[in-house]
Amino acid sequence: MIKLLNLTNYSSYYYFIMKFTDIALSNELQQSLKELDYNQPTEIQQQAIPLILTNNDVMARAKTGTGKTAAFALPILEQLIRKKLNSTFVSVLVLAPTRELVQQIYSSFVGYAKYTDLKIAAAFGGVSINPQIKDIKSGVDIMIATPGRLIDLLSNNHLSLNKLTVLTLDEADRMLDLGFKAELEQIFKCIPVERQTLLFSATFDDSIYKFCNSILKDPEIVTIDEKNETADNVEQIVYTVDSDRKRELLSYLIGSKNWKQVLIFTRTKIMADMLAKEMCKDGIKTQSLHGDKSQGARDKALMDFKSGNTRALVATDVAARGIDIVDLKYVINYELPYVAEDYVHRIGRTGRAGNNGLAISLLSPDEEWLLTAIEEVIDTRLSQQWLPGYEPDMTKVINKKSQGGKKKARNNALSNNENKKSTNNRARRQKSNYRNK
Repeated sequence: MIKLLNLTNYSSYYYFIMKFTDIALSNELQQSLKELDYNQPTEIQQQAIPLILTNNDVMARAKTGTGKTAAFALPILEQLIRKKLNSTFVSVLVLAPTRELVQQIYSSFVGYAKYTDLKIAAAFGGVSINPQIKDIKSGVDIMIATPGRLIDLLSNNHLSLNKLTVLTLDEADRMLDLGFKAELEQIFKCIPVERQTLLFSATFDDSIYKFCNSILKDPEIVTIDEKNETADNVEQIVYTVDSDRKRELLSYLIGSKNWKQVLIFTRTKIMADMLAKEMCKDGIKTQSLHGDKSQGARDKALMDFKSGNTRALVATDVAARGIDIVDLKYVINYELPYVAEDYVHRIGRTGRAGNNGLAISLLSPDEEWLLTAIEEVIDTRLSQQWLPGYEPDMTKVINKKSQGGKKKARNNALSNNENKKSTNNRARRQKSNYRNK
């Protein structure tokens, strides 16, 4: 039986947690949370933590920047503290789609577990596997990994998951989008059937529900949002501009307003590299971030961006899924995404932890169909503006052939939204049925 939990009927399951000190967490974790200035749990944390602590399988959906990592990391750590393990085998596995996200989750776990003896390791590709093997040999309680590198370790008998008790999938929707289903199925064959399974995702659709049916047992479903909503504290602006003047406008905005730490999104790796190069010529120190770069280059680009040594970072959607900068104020869509839901993930990089953010989209006239799909997904009309001096040339003719060639992508984006609506309706019916039981 699937039980759907939402904040509106949350009080009938657990009391409303006002502070982290209200949660039955060990002194070690409470001390870490105090140092990290964690006071009041977010909605996803309020709902998920009690369920995980009581050993339920959980399927949770919450938008980017709502504190999903702490929602599963804290109860997992608490469970291991209570068991008083000695790191002779891996008890917890956390899977994530990208190297950057693995590193982010690893840092969070290490920070929360500061006053414990638990051993935490991370494994991902793009770097030498030898240090990761060394970590495993010294003993690991919690392994955080990308699917590909984990399979490398399992295939060469460097790691055993026979004693695993908790499996967590973070950004499950993105893992499926990236084609990791076969790798995940291979990993599932190496872990015990009897385990607690946690799945966290920014979106739910039919593919996620079908996937969950095979790995979760009577899961509690936690949903914070009934649709793909953008954060209320993120201002969204759309500037209509000719495609050949986008870079000029972008550099003007950053330079004239003296913006620092600007995250810019493109659809392709080639465009990310080209744009970063041209912006450097404009006098704006910029680097690119995408999957074709080595892990060392990606780490350096992120470090330079976070430290302020780089003013702007041009990234693709996949590479940016692990970027977590609490005080990031500016996100710019140089190109709108083909998958409308990615717009929510992109602008979710700003406005985190209650801070205000600004999300700007540069829209060329031949991209209006992409904006339409995004508006359908977020259920919000985004008004287009013209910036004086950068008005689009209305005498230009849109390339009908090019636009028509992308008709399939547009239809897919809009049909995906219809699937989301159908999924949300099904979720509401499940909630109603459960209430009547």
